[in-house]
Amino acid sequence: MDISAIYYDGWKDLVRIALAAPVIYFTIIAFIRLAGKRSTSQMNNFDWVVTVALGSIAGAGITSNSVTAFEALFAILILLGIQWALTFIIARMGGLEGLVKSSPRLLVYRGEYLDKNIRDERLTKSEVLAALRENGLTHVEAAEAVVLETDASFSVIARENASISPEHLARSVRGVPDQS
Repeated sequence: MDISAIYYDGWKDLVRIALAAPVIYFTIIAFIRLAGKRSTSQMNNFDWVVTVALGSIAGAGITSNSVTAFEALFAILILLGIQWALTFIIARMGGLEGLVKSSPRLLVYRGEYLDKNIRDERLTKSEVLAALRENGLTHVEAAEAVVLETDASFSVIARENASISPEHLARSVRGVPDQS
């Protein structure tokens, strides 16, 4: 057995990885966007994809005879490079963020469920009620707003604390009802 093959066995596979990694990365991002916020739990889509991919690549590099350590490290470098470049670009070009990241969605407003928004996010009222209870509220009428955030967490604002205008909410949250 040639021990050097464990670390490096030619350029052909490195080129394949360099071409495949971005395609796989962006395809996974698209699939996760289609599946919704809850697919990645408390992580944003980018963090989830990188975490899962890095674990998988590291595992393949450690356990697979067909993937060298150098190929695994090269693939990890490519994915982290894509991650860095994408976040760099998004931070400087705000319009792109909406294409790859989900937006917060209003689920309760002024003590009333927004049924269409709840349905669109594939949630149930009992899940929204659980979020209310976690924040010390016992019924929906006590909530000024409940927002499903981009990381699938809930933000709950009690009615006693604030009155939020729909215009203010609409600047950063989708699904605000018309108040005309």
